[in-house]
Amino acid sequence: MPSHDPVHALPVPDESTLDPDLQKYFKICREKLGLLPNVLKAYSFRPDRLRRFIDSYNEIMLTDGPLTKLEREMIAVTVSSRNRCYYCLVAHGQAVRQLSGDPELGDAIALNYRMADLSPRHRAMLDYAWKLTGEPENIGPQDRDALKVAGFSDEAVWDISETASFFNYTNRMAHAVEMRPNTDYHYMNREKQA
Repeated sequence: MPSHDPVHALPVPDESTLDPDLQKYFKICREKLGLLPNVLKAYSFRPDRLRRFIDSYNEIMLTDGPLTKLEREMIAVTVSSRNRCYYCLVAHGQAVRQLSGDPELGDAIALNYRMADLSPRHRAMLDYAWKLTGEPENIGPQDRDALKVAGFSDEAVWDISETASFFNYTNRMAHAVEMRPNTDYHYMNREKQA
């Protein structure tokens, strides 16, 4: 029987009907995060695709590489701002607050990253993500060169591009099925950390 929680516009299967590996993953998420992100509930509509989504997300957002976790989350929020994706602005805005210790940074990037207190490196990174999202056909050597001048390696340019591209996909899926963020995200990490 589908859940009546406002997760998205399509049915959400009862967790107890999911395969044991997914039930275990959901339990781990609850233990580590204190909640089960609605995006995972939404993707459980298609369990095999949920597994691929988890793999892609973990590879792009959580593995070691030339970008920090905070930088990846900043890209997610910037892309989501350009796409006006409510789910990702709320969920990844919270991640920016948590990782940065700054309760204002996630909101500033969500509303207008150009007004955020950013280093030149981060401004170049977010300028690139903004342009790749809204004008992908206009990306050229000058854009990649601007990232290199800001101190990003070729591998980092790839990771910035891949992260922005991934969130353009997830934003469109969130819009398509009217995905709703967990209410808890709105209240998390609102106090400035010392």
